[in-house]
Amino acid sequence: MSAPTPRLDPQKLTPTDAARLLSKVGGKVVAESTIAADVASGAPTNGDGTISLVAYAAWLIRQLAEGDHHGD
Repeated sequence: MSAPTPRLDPQKLTPTDAARLLSKVGGKVVAESTIAADVASGAPTNGDGTISLVAYAAWLIRQLAEGDHHGD
């Protein structure tokens, strides 16, 4: 029997895992450096430096609403 596949917690992703997951589901490559730049610009993180996908998505939407055309 093989070992179980590790599951990602969308409330607690490393920047690497967040970039990998967003690249897979978004149809566009998201670099880890993009996530790091967003964090440096104020994207929310958990106390341990991980990222909540829900909080990050809300932050991105807020940036777009405020006129920051992220990723363009």
